[in-house]
Amino acid sequence: MLIQDSMTNVMAAAALRDDNEGRFQRVRVSILGRYMLADRREFPCQVIEMSPGDAVVIAPVSGRVGEKVIGYLDHLGRVEGTILETFDGGFRMDLVASSRKREKLAAQLTWLANRDLLNLPEDRRHERVVPDIRHSSILLEDGRRYNCKITDISLSGAAVEIDVRPALGTPITLGRMRARVIRHFSDGIAVEFASVQEMLTVVQQNLRIN
Repeated sequence: MLIQDSMTNVMAAAALRDDNEGRFQRVRVSILGRYMLADRREFPCQVIEMSPGDAVVIAPVSGRVGEKVIGYLDHLGRVEGTILETFDGGFRMDLVASSRKREKLAAQLTWLANRDLLNLPEDRRHERVVPDIRHSSILLEDGRRYNCKITDISLSGAAVEIDVRPALGTPITLGRMRARVIRHFSDGIAVEFASVQEMLTVVQQNLRIN
């Protein structure tokens, strides 16, 4: 535990500390989301490096240097800034945020960068509730399907009562949502959604079995 805490603290310090050029240190991540350019066109994207001050974004349309960008990123929510530079297949943008927001972002990035390395628990930032629709199904990649019952659910994951225990990290589909197994319980599993849902009502609708 002390080793894990020390490594996490080091990562947090690196994320907040300025480098020799006056920029925040970036960490490697893989964050999916979407972004909107100044003309209000929206596209999917993936952030591959990020700090509390800027982000490197893989994107189908790079935009223009100086153009305002608004992003909606899994786990992080809404971010905004301007395009600092473009490259083939994406761009780098700065992040406009208060000091408090940057500190929160540094903590979130630390967790994202270290959760697999340190076997950290799933993100519990989103409130968990018991859904109106509890009966659903889990589909494995090999086509096997199992009935299950939702114990509780949040915008980022769910606890599921099920008879089987797929291995940790196994990709599954819960209802119509892509997820992966992150924990085993005595009566089921916990899963983390591939994309954070924006509205809990949408999550519950997606749990319906066609």
